[in-house]
Amino acid sequence: MRFFETLKNIWTIQELRKRLLLTCLLVLIYRLGCYVVLPGVSPSDILAMQSFTNKTGMMQLLDMFSGGAFSQASVFALGIMPYITASIVIQLLGMVLPSFQKMQREGESGRQKLNQYTRYLTVLILLLQAPAYLVNLQYQAQVSFGFWSIVFMTVILAAGSMFIMWLGERITDRGIGNGISFIILVGILARFPNSLLFEFTNRLPGASGQGGLVMFVVEIVLLLAVTVGAVLLVQGTRKVPVQYAKRIVGNRQYGGARQYIPLKVNAAGVMPIIFAQAIMFIPVTLAGFASGGNGFWASLTDINSFAYNLIFFLLIVAFTYFYTAITVRPTQMAEEMKRNNGFIPGVKPGKKTAEYLDLIMSRITLPGSIFLGIVAILPAFARCLNISQNFAQFFGGTSLLIMVGVVLDTLQQIESHLMMHHYDGLMKDGKIKGRTTGSAY
Repeated sequence: MRFFETLKNIWTIQELRKRLLLTCLLVLIYRLGCYVVLPGVSPSDILAMQSFTNKTGMMQLLDMFSGGAFSQASVFALGIMPYITASIVIQLLGMVLPSFQKMQREGESGRQKLNQYTRYLTVLILLLQAPAYLVNLQYQAQVSFGFWSIVFMTVILAAGSMFIMWLGERITDRGIGNGISFIILVGILARFPNSLLFEFTNRLPGASGQGGLVMFVVEIVLLLAVTVGAVLLVQGTRKVPVQYAKRIVGNRQYGGARQYIPLKVNAAGVMPIIFAQAIMFIPVTLAGFASGGNGFWASLTDINSFAYNLIFFLLIVAFTYFYTAITVRPTQMAEEMKRNNGFIPGVKPGKKTAEYLDLIMSRITLPGSIFLGIVAILPAFARCLNISQNFAQFFGGTSLLIMVGVVLDTLQQIESHLMMHHYDGLMKDGKIKGRTTGSAY
């Protein structure tokens, strides 16, 4: 079979084999660390934390990204999210501050400076998040930590997250795929087997669930259909033709070829969902202080309510336009095209080209933002079909888009190694096209 032949070809390439084995080893170290409990935390404290996490949708999301370490009170409890938060902040600063924009244009040296600033900001975020996590642990487990115990455990939590960041960088340099994204993928997939098993047993005859095994099969088919839709969303592009003028330099001719600019339908990736979830923290927090158990504010505490999902959907659409506008710059693209003697057939270079590209991005962003919003609220529809909370999270949202994007990127890197050594790719027809960003966030 072609599948086994491909596996044989992968194992035959020594460099690729070493990279895969190293990636597996580093992932194993990460997974073992997720079960190393903080000193001073008892099993009853862990059970109390798990009970709190299972009751709160937002806490379940954090626990999913940490691979279960958040609810286990592990040394890796804060996971890689502080680094991602710092990366987002540095990325946004690069869009508004001239000094950061200058570093972005400096090439490798500028990238190293930005990475260093990201690490510093990660440490600062960890020093704020770690005590907050410990205070929450004290409240949920009804225990009391002394001042120096909190300081000691804060250092451990910060060191654990920095160690995860180091593992991710090693995977990027010597393994396969983007290390940070791959660690997030592993954390998400770590919860999938238990969620799938729980859903299966819940659908068995005599269990509390309804529909039996037929409903379970329908759920799997729906999950596959949603995954296919997410792949289409991640891969969807609008190709704009670009013609380059011919230039004669000496005895050689340059240019004259037609190329394409791939404008992505979802150029913002998962960032609109992340921004929208951060904004939804505000009404949820205010609703917690609101008096009474009914009304509009109370409905915002329920992630399955119509009001919550409607606002969430509208925020995603708005943030998709916002993030696309600050990341895709038609004016800069038009200037680069003009500088390289390129032009879009039928469109004048310069301002007209920028307006044309901006018009195309506006047209393709609308369906992309609506589709992204639908994918984000699909878990709420899944829960309405009596699908368990943990399993419903895989029917859409950030987790599904991250899984699809990272898997495609990793497969693309493996395929490039195969093609470089004159083997067939992973697919019989065509090539796997990964994302242009190469990261999950």
